Amino acid sequence: MSKYVDIAKNVVHLIGGEKNISHMEHCSTRLRFSLRDNSKVQLEALKKVPGVMSVITGVQLQVVIGNEVVEVYQEVEKIVGVISQRAVSSDKQGFGTRFLDFLIGVFQPLVPAIAGGGVLKSLLVLFSVLEWLDNTSHTYRILTMIGDAPLYFLPLLVAITTANKLKVNPLVALSTVGVMLLPAMSTILAIEGGASLFGYTLQKIDYAYQVFPAILTVLLYAQIETFFTKFTPKALRIFLVPLMSMVITAPIALMLLAPLGYNLGTYLAAFILYLYDLLGWIAVGLLAGVLPFMVVTGMHKAMLPYAISTYSSLGKEILYLPASLAHNISESGAAFAVALKTKDKNLRATAISAGISAFCGITEPALYGVTFLYKKVLYSVVISSVISGLYIGINLVEAFALVGPGFPSMSMFISETASQNIIQAFIGFALALMISFVVTYILFNDKPFESVLDNNPTSTTAVENTVNELTQPIYSPVNGQVVELSSVNDKVFASKVMGDGVAFIPTEGKIYAPTSGEVALFNGTKHALGIKTNYGVEWLIHIGIDTVRLNGEYFNLCVTQGQQVNTGDLLCEFDFNKIKDAGYDVTTMLIATDGVKRVQDISLIAVKSGDVVGTILL
Repeated sequence: MSKYVDIAKNVVHLIGGEKNISHMEHCSTRLRFSLRDNSKVQLEALKKVPGVMSVITGVQLQVVIGNEVVEVYQEVEKIVGVISQRAVSSDKQGFGTRFLDFLIGVFQPLVPAIAGGGVLKSLLVLFSVLEWLDNTSHTYRILTMIGDAPLYFLPLLVAITTANKLKVNPLVALSTVGVMLLPAMSTILAIEGGASLFGYTLQKIDYAYQVFPAILTVLLYAQIETFFTKFTPKALRIFLVPLMSMVITAPIALMLLAPLGYNLGTYLAAFILYLYDLLGWIAVGLLAGVLPFMVVTGMHKAMLPYAISTYSSLGKEILYLPASLAHNISESGAAFAVALKTKDKNLRATAISAGISAFCGITEPALYGVTFLYKKVLYSVVISSVISGLYIGINLVEAFALVGPGFPSMSMFISETASQNIIQAFIGFALALMISFVVTYILFNDKPFESVLDNNPTSTTAVENTVNELTQPIYSPVNGQVVELSSVNDKVFASKVMGDGVAFIPTEGKIYAPTSGEVALFNGTKHALGIKTNYGVEWLIHIGIDTVRLNGEYFNLCVTQGQQVNTGDLLCEFDFNKIKDAGYDVTTMLIATDGVKRVQDISLIAVKSGDVVGTILL
């Protein structure tokens, strides 16, 4: 079994199973899920799956895999199967959250096609400048049309992604939107005095390259399809539902929705350009400086509608992509500096790989593997991004392809009319690489646990205390028989995905504190609780297998969230006989979570199986 299969199985299991997924996709480094019930996600366990770099919650659940995301996604698809007709999330999310999730679902899948076509066109310009290819030749013109096709037919691509997101028939939706692009439709819209539909004069608009007309059209189409599917006899649905949906949606789109969408895209691009004019070149530097935080939270995807709309309308983009150039290459320089300076072999290997990825325009491995683990690296990246971004902004660098800026895609900055554009882009590239490398090399040291993502960063002293504490008694949380964790009838615990530890078969229904610390409660179901120690290790006590389904029945907590307890204090009482009668395994696990993993993967001292009464030493 390949490692990709293992990662995929663990991820699907820990996000609540395939039935909990209403939509999924992937980007260059992340699996992205829209879930029916977010409370089913076992977040801490998911973060510890080998092969998972990080997990981001929010609009979508984002599981950061890195450069092997495609292989993992393919295995997830095999497990999950077809989800296009599955019910959409029933979570009571706010409008803003649902709207952003919708935008990401529509625009994210468009990027590969647009990026591929855009880079091809920029390379053709380069070949023309170098006189390798005559720009008047048929070969050049045909290749240019190949590169232009994704943008020209952007309304059709958007129709498919919107229909997939809304769980309606994508081919009928595409056909409905396709009416706008018919050559005959363009001809009739261009007649003198304007074309008339039901006495209403249609606006003369070229809908090629547009985004929002298709989105608004499919939104209406989805409502009409749903209505007629509900009330049409099953024997007639195959033709009557598409017929009625198309014949109602297309005219309304031509008269109202498509012109509205066209104007929306125009106003959006004009608004961004106004802000750019208002702030000037400073805007690029400021955006570059905040991009590390936007990317790590996934909020940079909110820029996609603007970028795609502006690029499709103007054929270039002047803010987001130039700022991304400064940020991406700053990540690369910082990672290479860490690789050169660190004495940690594992960190060096991670930093080299992450530096190469960022050099090529993919920053997530650097962000999660290096930058956000060390505050001084983050400071260096922000400083470099701002300075190089300001340089790029003041020299009005423009991007002519919608792709993540990196060395392989630098042709995206070649302009047929401004020869200095690519030169200034390369200077900005060099500045970002050098500044981040130098500043990181000066500031960085090998002190662990600077993690920006950690709410309670641990000092070096605390790390030393952790090592000492793990050699001291950690007591059994329950009386009963000790068994090896690998023998537990739960693959997640047995495989030590959540961390190392031991298991117990209880003989009484009482849970005691295995060590002193602060109580952490989970999910409100009372079957699991944790102890946060002052030496960096977090201990998870999980009572039973799948007992989360009991929703707290047969459990009685004796402590509250955040309460300080001492070793041996009573934490919880449970009726293990009733739990067993309900069909649940009462095996109880004691797991050392991320604290132990941070101390160079120290393992728990092995415990032999056997009966215990009172306390035991781990």
